[in-house]
Amino acid sequence: MDTVEKYRRYVTTSAFAAVEPITIASARGATVTATDGTEYTDLYSGIGVVNAGHVPPKVAEAAKRQIDKIVHSCSYVYHVPVVADLAERLAEVTPGRLQKTFFGNSGAEAVEGALRLARAFTGRREIIALQGSFHGRTAGALAVTGNALRKHRGGAQIAGIAFAPTPNPYRCRMCLGTCSLACADAVEDVIRYDTSDDVAAFIIEPIIGEGGIIPLPAGYLGRVKEILDARGILLIIDEVQSGFGRSGRMFAAEAYDIEPDIMTLAKGIASGFPLGAFIAREEIADAFEPGDHMSTFGGNPVSCAAGVATIDMLVEERLPQRAARIGSAVMVRLDAFAAESGLVGDVRGAGLMIGVELVRNRVTKEPAVTEAAAVKRHCRERGVLIGVGGAHGNVVRIQPPLVIGEEELDRAIGVIEEAVTSLSAQPVG
Repeated sequence: MDTVEKYRRYVTTSAFAAVEPITIASARGATVTATDGTEYTDLYSGIGVVNAGHVPPKVAEAAKRQIDKIVHSCSYVYHVPVVADLAERLAEVTPGRLQKTFFGNSGAEAVEGALRLARAFTGRREIIALQGSFHGRTAGALAVTGNALRKHRGGAQIAGIAFAPTPNPYRCRMCLGTCSLACADAVEDVIRYDTSDDVAAFIIEPIIGEGGIIPLPAGYLGRVKEILDARGILLIIDEVQSGFGRSGRMFAAEAYDIEPDIMTLAKGIASGFPLGAFIAREEIADAFEPGDHMSTFGGNPVSCAAGVATIDMLVEERLPQRAARIGSAVMVRLDAFAAESGLVGDVRGAGLMIGVELVRNRVTKEPAVTEAAAVKRHCRERGVLIGVGGAHGNVVRIQPPLVIGEEELDRAIGVIEEAVTSLSAQPVG
């Protein structure tokens, strides 16, 4: 019985539209190799996870060394050196006064913990999030997710959650012509009219990932932070997808000149080893009391060893800066391509976190959903793996490992352009 048949019989896949018809044998750098020997250029990084590449040697070696020492002891019952080492490194590389970290196993777990910490510190219960956001698939994380495609049949609204408008310049319904940051001012209205004035925190992705790779408009977070600070509301920055060099900076929040109160981390933190975390200012972190929070597998020593090695690699090899440089070149190329393609409505992103929104009409901006799926299929058949997301499912996601070769990336972008061109039958409008 082959792997595909075993998946069909024994793995629950009904929650997914489809599992790609590829059986992976191995992966290195930005290349994935299937069991039939076919090689693919990975522009999706396992959903934005392997920022330092597939199986980076330094990270793999660090994990192997740790395995020979101890695999598990529960890092919240005993002191484990590598856990302390990673927490120290995170305090060094994260922005502002973020200092103390709690480790879990995933981004959703990090979000749940961050929300709980915010409530413990402020003594308040309500949370504000964004329409179009995504923060995970556990009950609490889905509650602050403003994306119907992700909440379907599992994301019932929980009392005490309010949503502010998505700051999406391409589909803005609030400003006429010139951006006036009305979406930022709307956060104040949400507090006044949609809450009971018992708001603990506002959670936001600095680049809205699953919602369509949407960088926040310049000035947005600064204005929102003023609104929050005036009311003693904490700012939780969700860097699960945008962190660890992905945006061209170590953390995307650095581009906005604000200081988070709490930050959630996962995905790129440990090069594919299961690990999530939230980090906060010392006085906020210390709001937890015994019994308030726990994670049996959180701070797993092997994952933490991989995390330390991943951060070292990102810093020593200047991978965030590399992502900024080559990502900028990709954006310039795609902008030029978009000007000639009637199917491309918008190109946006930062570093190597790039979204290409496909539309059937550039005036009405009707989402090109089936076309996006066709582009994904076309690319896979020509040896390139991409993601598709967005609130409508019409955004091509380009998120390769930050170590990808420039020639390899150039060829892969050419395949995407070829795919879009083959589907585009409408005039530029």
